[in-house]
Formats: sequence, structure tokens, C-alpha cells
Amino acid sequence: MASAPLPLEAGPIHFGTDGWRGILGVDITMERLLPVAAAAARELAASAPEGLDSQEVVIGYDRRFLAPELAEAIAAAVRGADLVPLLAASPVPTPACSWAVVERKALGALVITASHNPPEWLGLKIKGPFGGSVEGDFTARVERRLAAGGLSVPIPGDTERFDAMGTYLAGLGAKIDAPALVRGLAASGLQVIVDPMHGSAAGGLPALLGEAGAAAGVIREIRGERDPLFGGHPPEPLAPYLEQLIADVRQATASGRPAVGIVFDGDGDRIAAVDEQGRFCSTQLLMPLLIDHLARARGLGGRVVKTVSGSDLMALVAADLGREVIERPVGFKYIAAEMLSSEVLVGGEESGGVGFGIHLPERDALFAALLLIEALVEGGLPLGARLEALQERCGGASIYDRLDLRLPDMASRGRLEALLAQDPPQQVAGAAVLEVNRTDGVKLRMGPSHWLMLRFSGTEPLLRLYCEAPDADRVQAVLAWARQLAEGI
Repeated sequence: MASAPLPLEAGPIHFGTDGWRGILGVDITMERLLPVAAAAARELAASAPEGLDSQEVVIGYDRRFLAPELAEAIAAAVRGADLVPLLAASPVPTPACSWAVVERKALGALVITASHNPPEWLGLKIKGPFGGSVEGDFTARVERRLAAGGLSVPIPGDTERFDAMGTYLAGLGAKIDAPALVRGLAASGLQVIVDPMHGSAAGGLPALLGEAGAAAGVIREIRGERDPLFGGHPPEPLAPYLEQLIADVRQATASGRPAVGIVFDGDGDRIAAVDEQGRFCSTQLLMPLLIDHLARARGLGGRVVKTVSGSDLMALVAADLGREVIERPVGFKYIAAEMLSSEVLVGGEESGGVGFGIHLPERDALFAALLLIEALVEGGLPLGARLEALQERCGGASIYDRLDLRLPDMASRGRLEALLAQDPPQQVAGAAVLEVNRTDGVKLRMGPSHWLMLRFSGTEPLLRLYCEAPDADRVQAVLAWARQLAEGI
């Protein structure tokens, strides 16, 4: 694996949309991590809601290099903050820590993970007492505590460990009828091939479907062993990193047993899928299917919350079922806020994070996978056929893609930001712009299921280009046009 040159200096300690992340050994060092963990623990205690008298802080970690050791280290920082660390006994998906917080009524959780970032990265996520990611005002207070200095000294000692994975899986298992899923998969001739990308969700789905699932041959897992290099790619559920899964799904289908591939990111909070023909399906397609299943088949109530980068198909399916749709900026914390304040059916973002009103106010890929399997069993069709029927019913057939473009420097970014703010394009690749949406970045709409969104990273000269259009050629034409615009500034 060819790696980019390491930066020579550490970047500032700054929390992004979900935690603080950086290069291990450069940004993330013991010297820097311990004060951050202490400040986060103290802020969890200071911000605890009235009536919550717990002193416990759950600590979890993923399968990355040094993650277990650093989790043990920040337990000492939590003790130094006069609080009680409770350490997961093994690597766990991040949602398992959220589940433990809610079940134990703890102050919150600190999770050593870099999620879907490349192997050389590590970081820290903070979960609040409600089980979801803390908001920006919370992390701003953590940063102020760090700037003020004078934090506590870590206290070594024995840390209590608990079976976070077992507790989490038991909780998920109580929410679904696993034997019925196994029977349904067997009856319909469907097979599930799950790819945890060597991450901490490994073993979860086979365990949930149990010995009956293995005996019936309806579930098989690949790349379940720990590999801190993640096979040479970031553990992000994107098509270029899923060659083995796509090949295995196609082979299974060709042999007469249609398969669905389900993939999780490195810390198990993002999901994607591969349909029976080997086509990659992001949450731009999975979320509409989940909306349809939960509202129509299960009859559950609540609104749909999508990010501004989400597919129009989400809104079309919701409208077909008479459900209100709320659109928010990119970042699951905005969705979680809606889940905490109102009844939400499904909330999700295009990058793989989906949450459910019947579960936690948090992304949870394993729970989403169970509901996806349930939807396929209920519909009696493989994933691709089911999605095609849904698109035909709601008139939302389209293609989606995203391009991340690194700009030369922050000055180039500033010039492009100014152009988009003062004089946004009136046409995109020959099509007139009908609407400009500034909820997050700039979204230019050219028609139904036809739009381009330009959104900048919060801390670096990185431009993210999102596009949905009626066909693949148009998507690529629009992205090429947007790239040319950005590079010409």
C-alpha cells in the first residue's frame, strides 16, 4: 500500500462532525490524547442532565493498531478526572458503546477509533448520555478546557471490563425475530455475504442469525479477521474497496443462489450493500428501501430526516407513504438532534450512516443490516429487483456518485467559496440551474433527481462534489464540469 507522506507537524486538536481524528504518532499521541480524554470526561460530568447521578464513563475501541492500549490509557485519564472508567473487554462497533451508555445510564462514552479513515489514522469519539454523538457546543467546551490547561493527572490502576459486544448483540437480538429471518432467507433462496472490512463489527451478523443461520447456509462472512492495515485500503464501504465481496456475490448468484452483500465500515456505524448482480448500493438506495419497509410493512410512525446530500428517491418514497421529510446539513449530529426532539422513522446520510426511531439516536450498521434483511424477506425479492420495483413505483430511477477533490491550497478554496457565494453558476454542463440551496455548501438543482452539490471540508482545502442525475453518463458529465470549475479558479 502506497501511503501519503506523513505531515511533519501535528495539526491543532479540533473536533469535526464526529470526533477528533488524525495521524497516529503525529496528531494522535499519548501526550495529546490523555488531556483530551480527561477534558471530555470532565465535560460529560459537568453537562450531565439533572437526575443522572452516575460516575461511569464507558470506554470502547476498534481494531486499529494500538487502539486497545490507548483505550486502557485513557481509562487512567478518566480516573484522574474523579470518574469511573468501564472498559470494553474486546474491540466493539461504536454503536455498542452507545448501547452500553443507555443501558447502564452512564455519563457517556469515549471511543478510540478512526472510523472509516485510512489505517494510519486514529481518533476519539465522544458519546453523550442519550447514546449519540455530542453536539458542536459540547466539543467546543472540551476544546476550551484544553486551552485553559490545568487538567488532572492520569491515575493508573485496574479497570473494570465488561462484555460490551455480548450486551449489544443481546439488545439487537431482542428487537428482531432472528429465526423468522433465517426461515425467510432459506425459503426465498437468498444468501447473505457480510464483509466487515476487518473492522470491529466482525462476527456480529452471523452471531445475530445464530447457529440456525449457519446451518441453513444463509449467511457467510468474509474478511472477518483483524488486520490493522485493512487489506491495504481504508475500511470505508465504497465500491473500489469491495472487489472480493462483489466477486463472491456474483459467483453465488451465478450458481443459482442469489446473494446480497452487506458491508460495514471499520467501527460498524456505516453500512452499504451489493445487490445480486454485483452492483454497489449506498444508503442513497438502501434508505428509501428502509423507509418503505418500516412505514408500509411495519406500519411505524414518524418523519424522515435526510441530509441535503441525500437522494431525491428518499423524499419520493416518503411522499408516496404520506411521510414528512426534513432536510438537514451533512453530519449525523443534526439527524440525532431531530431524533431526540421528535418522532423519527428513519434518519440518514449518503455516506452510510442510518438511524432509526425505534433504536438509538445514532448510526448503527448492524441494526440497519437486520432491517435490510427483514425488508428483503418481507418483499420476497433480491435487493436489486426490490430496488428497481421501488424506483418504478415512486418514479425515482437515478444514478448517484461523489468525487472528493483536493484543491491546491486554502487560497484556492477561498476564491471558489467567494465565487459560489456571490455569483453561483446559472447553468451546469448545459442545463439551467432552477434552484440554489445553501443548507450546507451550495446545491444546484437542474430538475427532478438532477442536482450538483459542492461542499468544502471544515479544516482543509478539500472539495466534495455530489451529483444525482437520470443516468450514469450525465452524472460523470456534471462531475467533470464541476471539477473543471474548481480547478480553473
